[in-house]
Amino acid sequence: MPKPIICIGAALVDELFHATETILNATTNNAHVTKTAGGVARNIAHQLALLGVPVQLISVFGNDSDGHWLKQVCTQAGVQLDGSVTIEGLSGKYTGILDRDGSLYTAFLTNAAIQLISPSHLQQQRALLQTAGYILADANVSVETMEWLLSFSKETGIPFIIEPVSVPPASKLAALQLEGLYLVTPNEDELPVMCGDESSSTKKQVEELLNRGVQQIWLHNGIHGSSIVSKEKTVSLHASLVEVVDCTGAGDGSLSGYLLGKHLGKEDLDCLKIAHSLSAEILQVNGAIATHLNREQLLELVPKYFPEA
Repeated sequence: MPKPIICIGAALVDELFHATETILNATTNNAHVTKTAGGVARNIAHQLALLGVPVQLISVFGNDSDGHWLKQVCTQAGVQLDGSVTIEGLSGKYTGILDRDGSLYTAFLTNAAIQLISPSHLQQQRALLQTAGYILADANVSVETMEWLLSFSKETGIPFIIEPVSVPPASKLAALQLEGLYLVTPNEDELPVMCGDESSSTKKQVEELLNRGVQQIWLHNGIHGSSIVSKEKTVSLHASLVEVVDCTGAGDGSLSGYLLGKHLGKEDLDCLKIAHSLSAEILQVNGAIATHLNREQLLELVPKYFPEA
């Protein structure tokens, strides 16, 4: 029986305000709004489930109407919630302001209660975690939780992945002992805050993380593509040019595609091709999930986005 991928982190209501014109500061801007299920760990779990990968989500839900709705969205997609927490109060919300071109202008995160995913809670879920093929945490979780997961990964041999999410949570990794971390997935904004001030260039920052014990750094460079760097090799792939409707969730989608590739036993370059293809599809729809694709449809798209190989 295939081992599940266990995703740990935020489950949120994504409320996205799409500006109809270029955003002007300190005044009223016209926009239309969409509401979707979000949260980095939840998005990845949802997308993986739609792609036929067994997945568990360890997250926090409020007992309000939003929390009931988020749980329903997850379970209908096929995400298991055995290790998740339900609290009294409001569910977490991500409010994003998108510029006319679909790029993120700013965003707010409220009521995530992610601190409840503590080492003590994970210790209670140890039997569940031991079933995993891969464990992924978004950096919204605490430093102590990431440290516990690193220790658990070294003890069990289960590969552990950290998704930095954005600059503020990524900065937690600067003081974190990363020895044995299987993969971290920063973009060019997140990478510097994960490193010391003496690492003043992208090359030096990547070298620092490798010297601190990270096995692989997957560096995302937007329209320029991405590279997976280890001490032994670098695997790079260009991005596909598409018309962007909504940038929300494109990074989550690329990681989902990569994990699908690993679940299927593929090499890094093929994993990148699946990742970039899924990301391209998500950029062309509203919301963070490519609900229009199953596994077979996604894999059929890969040679269309990357016909050269």
